[in-house]
Amino acid sequence: MERNASLTATTAAVLLFLLAAEGVTVLRVRSLLSAHVFIGALLIPPVLLKMGSTGWRFVRYYLGDPAYRLKGPPPWVLRFLGPVVVGLTVLLLASGVLLLFVSGSLRSNVLFVHKASFVLWFGAMTIHVLGHLSETARLAIRDWAGPTRQRLSGRGGRGLLQLLSLGGGLGLGLILVGRANHYLAGSPHFFH
Repeated sequence: MERNASLTATTAAVLLFLLAAEGVTVLRVRSLLSAHVFIGALLIPPVLLKMGSTGWRFVRYYLGDPAYRLKGPPPWVLRFLGPVVVGLTVLLLASGVLLLFVSGSLRSNVLFVHKASFVLWFGAMTIHVLGHLSETARLAIRDWAGPTRQRLSGRGGRGLLQLLSLGGGLGLGLILVGRANHYLAGSPHFFH
């Protein structure tokens, strides 16, 4: 159980770093659109890994696994917010990718969805991150920087999963980043 929690925590730490980088691109998205698209695509596989790891913990808890039941559920606010964060994350990432492939009035509708989902996602994610910050930091530090005897078994496998997810994101980012210039060429009044 704690190994899965560690995968979730260390993946969350990677995601926090990538989301901070993506946040920087939002400040000047027109001039940083290529970086915004690349980092957004890079985020997709680690986000899927995080959702899978968290989903596993959720299923094990509700199936009555003693180790997961012993830890107990997260606070009610985080239990309520979890599905909201997942839905908004999927909507935000999917609309961002879709923006690279649509044109005309559909593009402006998808852009509206992307912007609106970002605003809602940012609020929900802020509460979510603050609710899990201390546990995430404790588990991630213990797993990667703690004394060897305190590290959890399976660290290499968790690291490999994270590297594979980042490698998949890197490939996806390289594929989609070329669409950023195509997007700008089709949107002379991008954010006006």
